[in-house]
Amino acid sequence: MDLKWRIGSVTITSVTESETPTSPRFLFGGLDKAGVLARAEKARWLRPHFVSQDGYLLQKIQCLIIDTGDHRIAVDTCIGNDKARHNELWNHLQGPFLEDMTKAGYPPDSITHVVCTHLHVDHVGWNTRLVDGAWVPTFPHARYLFVDTEYEHWRSAPGLFGTEDVFGDSVAPIVEAGLAEMVAIDHELSDSVRFQPTTGHTPGHISVVVESDGARAIITGDMVHSPLQIADPDLCSSFDTDSEAARATRRAVFPGWADGETMVIGTHFGSPTGGTMHPDGDGYRLQV
Repeated sequence: MDLKWRIGSVTITSVTESETPTSPRFLFGGLDKAGVLARAEKARWLRPHFVSQDGYLLQKIQCLIIDTGDHRIAVDTCIGNDKARHNELWNHLQGPFLEDMTKAGYPPDSITHVVCTHLHVDHVGWNTRLVDGAWVPTFPHARYLFVDTEYEHWRSAPGLFGTEDVFGDSVAPIVEAGLAEMVAIDHELSDSVRFQPTTGHTPGHISVVVESDGARAIITGDMVHSPLQIADPDLCSSFDTDSEAARATRRAVFPGWADGETMVIGTHFGSPTGGTMHPDGDGYRLQV
């Protein structure tokens, strides 16, 4: 499904790498499909878009391209082709992502900036591509913006996925090519695009705020993996670096997002992927 949102004079376009049902245990450890269905019974808005009839989570991996007219900003670059990954669904992919990006009107050479909400494996993969046995920047005319605290954390610590050299194949080559900029966690990229600190999932995690002509959108990143966490902000992912901080972040920022007007675009939410947030009991609902 081609997805595009107009936020004032800014356009946000989704380029999807994959969209598949996901076992809830993958994201939430002890939460099984029966538990998901029980939650969906209480928050009926979760079906049919975000929870399947048999309790799987309907998720995607996508890049969101912000087009301000002056800038073309690729937010999160998915998994990438040719990368050695433990997850068999992600290992040595040979997908049409770059072709799909070009068909959407954004060939790699046209991207002016790359933003990674954080540096996990499924958000940095297309930072680089394999050419003659070497990892080279996929977007040669772009500045890659890395939050300084996030970069330092993963540069100095083992990767979340064990022996996978995610930093080595998808981040370090950008620095070596001279295309990286280390920026503050509250960086303002332009008059209409800025970072919002949403730490906890990782130490330097950000969400991306787009504001234009009185309209606003939020690209969440992984501070919320699934709309289940909109219904229950206390539900934490198994992949959080600091679960308590991640929970506190959701409780802190959701009230400001749930104004019924802001377009909240979930980086991993299945189609239709975005909607407006509204208070709903002790949590919230996403109206698509």
